[in-house]
Amino acid sequence: MISEIKKFIRQHQEELVEFAGELVRIPSYTGEEENVVRAIERKMKDFGYDDVVIDKMGNIIGVIGSGEKKVMLDSHIDTVQVKDADDWAVPPFSGQIVDNMLYGRGSVDMKSAAAASIFAGYAIMKLGLAEDKTVYVSCTVMEEDCDGENLRHIFNKENIRPDYVVICEPSSCGVAVGHKGKAMVKITMEGVSAHGSAPEKGVNAVYKMAEVIKRVEALSDRLIRGGDGSGTVVLSNIECVTASLNAVPAKCTIYLDRRIVEAENEASVRGEMDALVKGTGAKWEVNAVHQKSWTGLDVVYNPFHMAWSIDPKHELAQAAVNSYQALYDGAPEIFKWDFSTNAVASIEMGIPTIGYGPGDSKLAHMKDEHCPVEEIIDACQFYTALIEKL
Repeated sequence: MISEIKKFIRQHQEELVEFAGELVRIPSYTGEEENVVRAIERKMKDFGYDDVVIDKMGNIIGVIGSGEKKVMLDSHIDTVQVKDADDWAVPPFSGQIVDNMLYGRGSVDMKSAAAASIFAGYAIMKLGLAEDKTVYVSCTVMEEDCDGENLRHIFNKENIRPDYVVICEPSSCGVAVGHKGKAMVKITMEGVSAHGSAPEKGVNAVYKMAEVIKRVEALSDRLIRGGDGSGTVVLSNIECVTASLNAVPAKCTIYLDRRIVEAENEASVRGEMDALVKGTGAKWEVNAVHQKSWTGLDVVYNPFHMAWSIDPKHELAQAAVNSYQALYDGAPEIFKWDFSTNAVASIEMGIPTIGYGPGDSKLAHMKDEHCPVEEIIDACQFYTALIEKL
């Protein structure tokens, strides 16, 4: 069957790459994904998917087959914004192929993977690989700001619960078996406003916050000394509220990005945050994100997730390795992402999950983002072969 899969994908590779370019040419910032959703809807319907659903959040799910074993291929289709378009060597929404690379915003993160998964669904249908399976090809929204809220919505509101999930984030066509956790934290310090000519009558919130900042820096140094197996923390933003440039700031807020490894747990991270503010008068909280989807749905995301991994000997991981070896006569790289993905939702639900996608994740969000064309084709072959193997 591997030879048939390769032959089918190669026969459709030009159309696959062109569709990936089409998706790149459609801007789809977080909360503004409707046009790209409609393009995907047309393609899935043209391919004859058994069902195509757009849920109330705006995610689109293509369904193939109705068997008992359920597998989901998930790609988010929102992108970060482009604020430096004039600096790009290739225009960010051109979807051009240059030196066998697809260029543009989202080419790596992660419209190439979306195209590959959609075409894999088509191959699965045409090659009869879904006779005992139900395959969900989900193209999800709002991931850049709200990791996993899209899949939570699908699982909870659409009553879809796959047996396996493949997160199609960029992995340079290696098999990802986990990633770090994440806590986004806001620390607030209150002060007392006063005129700048009489600072003794006020309480400067920025000065008071300085002690917390020193503690954050010390925590960061300690974590860094722990080496690659440790988490990290960074003070990513600071702001204050002041009546004017002639006044004592009445409030100061700092924002922390805390990355979490498997040796850590929620209680230990919360304990760190408590220690940062102890005795200072500051208060900390998870920095909840409030967004509105393109359909008008209010979405609230609380970014506090633990790290996860799957045993490389798990049947899903083994099926991924075996599929790769059958396709390419070699072993894939097995690794863990150092960033967060939609997997936080599937792991939360206890669903075995791996990651695999085209493109170098280090190019995500960067100027001149680009993805090798050959990896787009390889990913499509891999998704198809994995479904057959499962």
